[in-house]
Amino acid sequence: MFLAYKSDIGQKRNENQDRVRVGMIGDDSALAVVCDGMGGANSGSLASEIAINAVYDKIAGGYRENADENSIRNLLLTSVSAANALVYQESVGNEENKGMGTTCVVALVRGRQVFVANVGDSRAYLMTEKGIDQITNDHTLVEMLYEQGQLSREEADSHYMKNVITKAIGVEKDVETDYFELENDCNFTILLCSDGLYNYCDNQLLYDTVFGQNLDEAASKLVAHANLEGGKDNITIALLAN
Repeated sequence: MFLAYKSDIGQKRNENQDRVRVGMIGDDSALAVVCDGMGGANSGSLASEIAINAVYDKIAGGYRENADENSIRNLLLTSVSAANALVYQESVGNEENKGMGTTCVVALVRGRQVFVANVGDSRAYLMTEKGIDQITNDHTLVEMLYEQGQLSREEADSHYMKNVITKAIGVEKDVETDYFELENDCNFTILLCSDGLYNYCDNQLLYDTVFGQNLDEAASKLVAHANLEGGKDNITIALLAN
């Protein structure tokens, strides 16, 4: 298994409120989590820090390589729920952190199996020799309007409100998490990222830069590209390849 990650403040922000953790959690199992915090002052950073540690540590601590698929699903979903509870408690218990929250996307790779959970608009992609596919769905107002047929794909991609998210960790007492399972019979790469990356990189650029390439170099190249294109947000990427 090959792993890489990179996070950058970008060109316009005063603080990096993104967080990323990547590591091996078994002989043939890897875990990656990306969170993109939101909130005034330091609240976004606090939300993403609480969430990423809660999710990563709970999954890594509870994971067993012989676990069945249902157990892994429950582990990912309960980890995200636990993170939501912790961020929500901090938000309602401290006035200066009121309304804070964070996106969260997590991928666990075991051999040729991939388990993904997400809340918000940070994304997971699957890359194979056939190309690139987005695994997750963005929890945004614009994506909801697209799914309802009120916007075309082109209109959604360029809409001025495309960054308004409809779901995040810590904003409500409970959160509904999307979950995906994949199994591949060929080599693949999983890419997780915050919107500060994908807003500047189309799918073909992501694929050409990452698939079959050195992962550390690929992560650095994509972050550099986002910065050259404006870097208006924090930029974070995690890569897992078998």
